[in-house]
Amino acid sequence: MRVMGIDCGSEYTGYGVVEEQDRQLLCCAMGAVKLRNKDSMAQKLQQIFSELTAIIAEHQPELVAIEDVFYAVNVKSALKLGQVRGVAMLAASSNGLPVTEYSPLSIKSAVVGYGRAEKSQVQQMVMRLLHLPAPPEPADTADALAIAICHIHTSATLQRYKKVRVQTTS
Repeated sequence: MRVMGIDCGSEYTGYGVVEEQDRQLLCCAMGAVKLRNKDSMAQKLQQIFSELTAIIAEHQPELVAIEDVFYAVNVKSALKLGQVRGVAMLAASSNGLPVTEYSPLSIKSAVVGYGRAEKSQVQQMVMRLLHLPAPPEPADTADALAIAICHIHTSATLQRYKKVRVQTTS
């Protein structure tokens, strides 16, 4: 299974492509789309769409996982984040990929084991799980990898659950 995780942001949009092979997690690609403050929102959204589309074309993930909407105190920031999320979903769906969403609590629980983990803890666990030489930078990149890992772990658990249910109902 090859999953692209996207951590949407209005300064950096992190991405990470993770593949599971023989019960091992491998990092296929990671990075962040750095947005310029001087660009208009429309230009930023175009840049995000173009770069994510190119990454999808190059690395051929089977699906895209993103962080679900969370509560934000600043309405303006929440609206910008919503626009970036929409463009990330559009990049995935334009390439025929399904999109799954996970709450921040679910992502941190799946990767760190604690839903209220700090960003540095997420970076450290992503580094360990993917056998990286250093914690991914910026933190948005680590978050994107964590989202992809979360999906892989969640889907593996659901598959085991389905097998058990089928066996018990037979």
